[in-house]
Amino acid sequence: MAGVLDLFRLDGKVAVVTGASSGLGAGFAVALAEAGADVVLGARRADRLDKVSADVVGTGQRALPVVTDVSDPAQCTALVDKAMTHFGKVDVLINNAGVGYALPALKEHPDVFRHIMDVNLHGAYWMAQACARVMQPGSSIVNVSSVLGLVKTFAPQAAYAASKAGLIGLTRDLSQQWAGRRGIRVNAVAPGYFATEMTADIPENMLTNILRSSPLGRVGEQRELDAAIIFLASPASSYITGSTLAVDGGMSGH
Repeated sequence: MAGVLDLFRLDGKVAVVTGASSGLGAGFAVALAEAGADVVLGARRADRLDKVSADVVGTGQRALPVVTDVSDPAQCTALVDKAMTHFGKVDVLINNAGVGYALPALKEHPDVFRHIMDVNLHGAYWMAQACARVMQPGSSIVNVSSVLGLVKTFAPQAAYAASKAGLIGLTRDLSQQWAGRRGIRVNAVAPGYFATEMTADIPENMLTNILRSSPLGRVGEQRELDAAIIFLASPASSYITGSTLAVDGGMSGH
């Protein structure tokens, strides 16, 4: 009889990670490989994809880097086509690609707002569509939202907050649509503040104020989010769909 820890394994699975060239996405790719999955890496920066690809291969798993702009539905479909040609299946999608800027609402240009929506929300939808068309029952989609999709922001980030809240709504709807005959689970994680490229430019005084709203009072570590991703991607969460797991040091419940 398999032990409970075996439920967290992804042996023989193929996982797609978007936004995989750096930051949290690069960490997710390696964590999925450590859990036994082969990984398809999607992002716009080819040179960085090659580095993450090498890290995945270093775990003993296979990697397929595919330069992809998720805001283009055709490129999302092309990534999945390449995954199917190379590996023959897709079992897991981690919708991680995202951008964000802090701009006052009255100064935010429509093109900036549209760009954030195109990547964070529309891109996740195009990728989910492309993967769901080939996924078999038992597959899993994990959308990477944000604590700012659950609580008020600490900086002027209307587009980012709206895109991440929209991603939670998208998660609920797709989980209902694809749970039956397709047998695809769709969940989300809502990370708090982690040490990444995106948070590196937050002024120290602002970060101090942000962390005061978190009961744990610190930024998160990559491995703490990796564990949540593996949980939702793996059979360990086989009875969970349509849920958003906040990994935010308690910020959203404070």
